[in-house]
Amino acid sequence: MTHTLPATELVETARLAASASRVANWQRWGPYLSERQWGTVREDYSENQDAWNYFPHDHARSRAYRWGEDGLLGICDRQCRLCFAFAFWNERDPILKERLFGLTGPEGNHGEDVKECYYYLDSSPTHAYMHGLYKYPQQRFPYENLVTESRRRNRIDTEHELLDTGIFDAGYFDCDIHYAKAAPNDILAQCTVTNRGSETATIHVLQQWWYRNTWIWGCDYDGCTPRPAIRREGDRLLAQHATLGNWEMACDVASDGTAPLYLFTENETNPHRHPGVPTYGAHFKDAFHRRIVEGQTAAVNPAEQGTKVAGWTAHTLAQGQQVVLRSRMWDSTETSLPRVFGVDFDNCLQQRKQETDTFYASKIPPKLNDREQLIARQAYAGLLWTKQFYHYVVEDWLEGDSDYGKQIPGRTFGRNSDWRHLFNRDVISMPDKWEYPWYAAWDLAFHMLPMARIDLNFAKSQLLLFLREWYLHPNGELPAYEWALSDVNPPVHAWACWNVYLASGTPGCCDKEFLARVFQKLLLNFTWWVNRKDPFGNHVFSGGFLGLDNIGVFDRSKPLPTGGSLLQADATAWMAFFCGNMLKISMELAEKGNAYADMASKFLEHYLAIAHAINTMHGTGLWDEQDGFYYDHLDGEGQPQPLKVRSLVGLIPLCAPVVIDERDLARLPDFAKRMEWFLDHRPDVAQRMSYLERTCPEGQTLGQRLLAVPNEDRLRRMLRVMLDEGEFLSPYGIRSLSAYHEAHPFRFQADGYNTEIRYVPGESDTYMFGGNSNWRGPIWLPINYLIVESLRTYYQFYGDNLQVECPTGSGTMMNLNQVADEIEKRLIRLFEFNDQGQRACHGTEPRYSADGDWQDLVLFYEYFHGDNGRGLGAAHQTGWTALVANLVADWGGEGVGEVNFCTQTREASV
Repeated sequence: MTHTLPATELVETARLAASASRVANWQRWGPYLSERQWGTVREDYSENQDAWNYFPHDHARSRAYRWGEDGLLGICDRQCRLCFAFAFWNERDPILKERLFGLTGPEGNHGEDVKECYYYLDSSPTHAYMHGLYKYPQQRFPYENLVTESRRRNRIDTEHELLDTGIFDAGYFDCDIHYAKAAPNDILAQCTVTNRGSETATIHVLQQWWYRNTWIWGCDYDGCTPRPAIRREGDRLLAQHATLGNWEMACDVASDGTAPLYLFTENETNPHRHPGVPTYGAHFKDAFHRRIVEGQTAAVNPAEQGTKVAGWTAHTLAQGQQVVLRSRMWDSTETSLPRVFGVDFDNCLQQRKQETDTFYASKIPPKLNDREQLIARQAYAGLLWTKQFYHYVVEDWLEGDSDYGKQIPGRTFGRNSDWRHLFNRDVISMPDKWEYPWYAAWDLAFHMLPMARIDLNFAKSQLLLFLREWYLHPNGELPAYEWALSDVNPPVHAWACWNVYLASGTPGCCDKEFLARVFQKLLLNFTWWVNRKDPFGNHVFSGGFLGLDNIGVFDRSKPLPTGGSLLQADATAWMAFFCGNMLKISMELAEKGNAYADMASKFLEHYLAIAHAINTMHGTGLWDEQDGFYYDHLDGEGQPQPLKVRSLVGLIPLCAPVVIDERDLARLPDFAKRMEWFLDHRPDVAQRMSYLERTCPEGQTLGQRLLAVPNEDRLRRMLRVMLDEGEFLSPYGIRSLSAYHEAHPFRFQADGYNTEIRYVPGESDTYMFGGNSNWRGPIWLPINYLIVESLRTYYQFYGDNLQVECPTGSGTMMNLNQVADEIEKRLIRLFEFNDQGQRACHGTEPRYSADGDWQDLVLFYEYFHGDNGRGLGAAHQTGWTALVANLVADWGGEGVGEVNFCTQTREASV
């Protein structure tokens, strides 16, 4: 039944409401297909837990996956039963381009790295409209060159990217992909291929549908019985699946008059390439490759049926010429389509695009200029495109299947063996569907802030999902990520829940049911932190690596090589941050009953205990009076030894301020009474922290109180360091490690352990953590976002009474709201055009500045070079880097203008 949308309101907003209330399933289909399933932990059934080599890219075309599927800018339903994606061949490549290529962790000189040029350009939240772009070289894709050159380079060298090979100079095809929904179960796909080369060139295009292989493994919960099937009937394809139902699909005649040739096979492993992997039948997953590239006509099924099908066409295009290919799929029990293509198809695409434009016009402030709107729009597009169906049932993965992966030695006590309760089978927001095609719990928390602005229901459901009993460990720990579910991430989930709650309505009308649901489970997580990560019970925490990778002297996820324990400034401050957010949540819920007021008192007291410990334990706590900074301390025998590395570790303590409005105290008399008792009886805790300091506007009786880890004097001293361009303040935000350490590296020697921490603004120069763990200097957007937010909270309390020099040494005095503005401007400039017509995130690559077919393409990287702003790490980590959409929207549309650079150079400051 087709859902009729009201014409009197924003159509996409109505679709979201219909989807949330389950009136119409507009979000059943979306970009939930991964960009990379190979090389993941889920597909690893090796004895030595070597995921990269057990299932490499070379296997992906001919070996069936166990836990998911991948494709090129493709789509699937929310359980990844039926998938669709385009594939291409330029008559020079050794394989079809069915999926993105990249280097494994061991192959890259800075870890795993996708080596393709693709872009997420647009998407409505319901995915009723989507737009992506893939740039396909016309010459042989440089697979070998990318691997061999990357292996030749060392950790000091930059990465060897696809653009560095010069392959695009010889011509390429723009493959412009659009999706639109005529109805929730009626999906249109269109690919416009344009020859961007100077010579005539041929491209083969495959419009592919296939079922995820669930029948081989015996996955009862995937509805695999009876086995699904696709067959041809005239100019249409008929598909049947036990739980997805009956579907029809069709490919149109291409715009140049070329009719598609349908090819059929099974989504089964080719046993000739992979002996020992279970498979059935005589036609296999790589049949289209063998038929088109190798010319083996017997590879495909002449009976025209199977679990994988493609409409195949070939097109020879002159310079600038293009061809349009269209396909459609629909639930045959819901929709009758006498005219599958034609003018209705075109009108639907155009209408969905207009509706998406209208939706974002209501979400992105109109005062933003065109450049800023483009940044925000593509940030949201990437955020939405990186949703993925994620399937990982840990117990089944550990045990293996009846005919595959059974009784593998070592798995019983190997990776993730203590997470047998974990049952993942959901659409989840990923950090990056190629480099991180698995969730990371703390990444996801940041994702949900920009997500809440465009799809509040999805943001709430994602945060709730990770607190459900089949995700949250019975001991209260949140699952980190598939490589090590027990790794410890910063406790930012409560903060995300609070912010998403605030986005759910006007004050007093927000979704308190959501807040109450998350609060109960967050209590379990908080208790886990207190019981597991406070080793001596003194409110100083040792949380592990906490996402900060190479910032530290040691690998903080492992036992210290020197013995003893590490008293972490960041872990301790993160717990104050956790307490502060739980305090705000419990105060908000206190009108529901005294139990919440009691919890507010509990979190207030715990905050005070943590802040007191970090400031005063062993005399000075983790504070260094000489440097005016917080440091980790190595606690062995005797007095703890400070590890004087100026990094984000020491800035996290300024990220936990809480402003309490005395009007809230007036409605919570029991909580206020307990607070007053502390003020009267614990004056000691106020010496080194901002302990319920009070400010009150003139003429009013009720004001505000401030909780913060540093007191005002220490805050000023920390900001003096943070805002020094010779230390943390980069032209593009706050660095993760002070540039002071470039000329003054920190060296540590003890018991035969020697290490050096030196400021490295770009790619990491150490193998300590492997992969692309590069936190010795680059700019990290999520922590910058927290710093900006915290400065605005301090300003809410101090107002113009607290002003600091920004940048340090410039002579320019600013209040903390203006300092937050200054940092925001620098962050936004990562994505804005500079005076040379370049975006800092793209470095000096000329195509992005001088070529009209590249200029409006923006990549949202994992992190950014600490000096020049060049994008680094995962190239499509639009999850937390989509926070820039919030920054741009909140900035106000006046343009970032000139950043207030200090006249002194960084070298002189150092």
